[in-house]
Amino acid sequence: MIIVPVKEGENIERALKKFKRKFERTGTVKRLRALQAFEKPSVTNRKKMMKAVYVQHLRQAEEQ
Repeated sequence: MIIVPVKEGENIERALKKFKRKFERTGTVKRLRALQAFEKPSVTNRKKMMKAVYVQHLRQAEEQ
């Protein structure tokens, strides 16, 4: 359960923003989306590899 302490007189929008930030950090939505459809381990590994290659290219471009 996510608990967001709200100070007296604090704006409700600010409290909602805190809640959304905490909720996103828990990774609940990401996990739910991953559980909706099964993905083969080979596909998962391929995606990780492609992401690593992409990040490596970005870092190399940044150095130059």
